Amino acid sequence: QVRLVESGGGLVQAGGSLRLSCAASGSSFSIRAMGWYRQAPGKLREMVATITPGRNTNYADSVKGRFTISRDNAKNTVYLQMNSLKPEDTAVYYCNEVVLGTSRPLYDSWGQGTQVTVSS
Repeated sequence: QVRLVESGGGLVQAGGSLRLSCAASGSSFSIRAMGWYRQAPGKLREMVATITPGRNTNYADSVKGRFTISRDNAKNTVYLQMNSLKPEDTAVYYCNEVVLGTSRPLYDSWGQGTQVTVSS
């Protein structure tokens, strides 16, 4: 199992931006589909965005047009650029490898995540 470490969260005002990073250990990162997920207090974890090895992307309706997922295979890192943030984006954000062809996370275990808090 690849080890994933998320970073880049913080406190931001509504309308602001943040860029999250997820650094992956191990080999063959370039052939892995990756995704960002989030979990708000009292809610189930949900998919935010995914990116395939071919850089095809998929987004939750709630973030389309505001968030952009990207990857740098040379750095074994996947990013989530979040613009026009809203208070409802407040959550702990996690990354995971994605089951190719789906939006489902591959692994049942999760890293520590990174907290994003958007104030109104």
